[in-house]
Amino acid sequence: MLLCVGNFFGSTSEAEWAEYRTGAKKAPIPTYVLGANDQETTSYFPDVSGCELAENITYLGRRGLYSGTSGLQIAYLSGTESQDEPAPAYSFSPKDVAELKTSLLSTPNFKGVDILLTSPWPRDVGTFANSAGEIDTKKCGSRLVSDLAASLKPRYHFAALEKTYYERLPYRNHTVLQETPQHVSRFIALADVGNTNKKKYLYAFSIMPMSLMDPIELVKQPQDVTENPYRKSWKEAQKTKTLLCAEEEPACQFFFDLNKHQGKKRPAGGKEAGNSQPKQAKKPSQSTGPCWFCLASPDVEKHLVVSIGMHCYLALAKGGLLPDHVLILPIGHYQSVVDLSSEVVEEVTKYKSALKEFFRSKGKRYVLFERNYRSQHLQLQVIPVPLDLCSPEDIKETFIAQAQEQQIELVEIPEHSDITQVVQPGTPYFYVELDTGEKLFHRIRGRFPLHFGRCVL
Repeated sequence: MLLCVGNFFGSTSEAEWAEYRTGAKKAPIPTYVLGANDQETTSYFPDVSGCELAENITYLGRRGLYSGTSGLQIAYLSGTESQDEPAPAYSFSPKDVAELKTSLLSTPNFKGVDILLTSPWPRDVGTFANSAGEIDTKKCGSRLVSDLAASLKPRYHFAALEKTYYERLPYRNHTVLQETPQHVSRFIALADVGNTNKKKYLYAFSIMPMSLMDPIELVKQPQDVTENPYRKSWKEAQKTKTLLCAEEEPACQFFFDLNKHQGKKRPAGGKEAGNSQPKQAKKPSQSTGPCWFCLASPDVEKHLVVSIGMHCYLALAKGGLLPDHVLILPIGHYQSVVDLSSEVVEEVTKYKSALKEFFRSKGKRYVLFERNYRSQHLQLQVIPVPLDLCSPEDIKETFIAQAQEQQIELVEIPEHSDITQVVQPGTPYFYVELDTGEKLFHRIRGRFPLHFGRCVL
């Protein structure tokens, strides 16, 4: 489905909209929109309680909860903030927000909603978090929306109207050491469609309804979670809880995972039953500075991203040797293959398998290499070469010959062995792998030519 926040109708919408209203054009997927944010566009919304505007395009209404057949719950609030009663047709009032909160919070065992849609940003959303750029979150946005978000605890909150893209670090919905852990919330603001600055106005994601998730999976806290920006009292409480909260400081990097919330079944043996702190897998380290490859870093070249998985993503190389030169990268901040947790290794293996199948279908084989030297984020360089041009033996011989010229000792790792068996975490190395599974390895002890792999290929 397509969910739209902000101004659905622009100043020149009439002629284009007539085609959808008459059926000459049809929205390709179910589209749900919020109401007017100004007097000029109120005429497009004939029923304040919500209605179908055209085939596949539905106005949700002034406020309420939309429940999908899957159990997905989407809370929505149309318009901009107004303190007047009654509020104008394009605004919401404190009464609207209070009634929406009451109707949802009175639901038995209410834990929160999956998605919250508003047009205005919530006031103070940037507190404790990464910068929102030129937007001053202490002055812009709606306090009523902040109050609503704090009460409804959405897993995702989308907004617009400030005409810029901002993806806030996830924030927690409980007080550490005082309350039972709850799910985190993520706020994403979108820019206006087709903006000249090419700021992000479309956000694609998948989500499993909260009602279908394993409770333990639901409340897992990402490494970069921050305090709740809407609870002012928490800021004062922090001063007296410095020691208690030392481990809970907001992180400086956001490792975004598109499918973070997908549930997993508990082990049949029930070892995790009643344990809200299951044994943790190896966690990614924190970047000590700006990283070009952490997926939600402002430095990452997001337009090059091809595919995003649970733990890894695939991207085109910025300075590729060939048009189909790609990188396999972990979403979290890992320095090398040796540092990866088992679930990340498993997904890297899946990407390798998919790339092998893809390149073979194009008459190519891939050569993969990693340089764990003077780099801070793991990059697996995957370069395809024509099958009829290079045999595995040709490739290995070329690497070894070029290495010998530069006094570099490349050794072949025995079949069925793995790089983690020959090198310890933190050790600099250069590593080559063919899609046949053959591997070459060099332990870096001094200087090493940074572009060795590229030059050989």
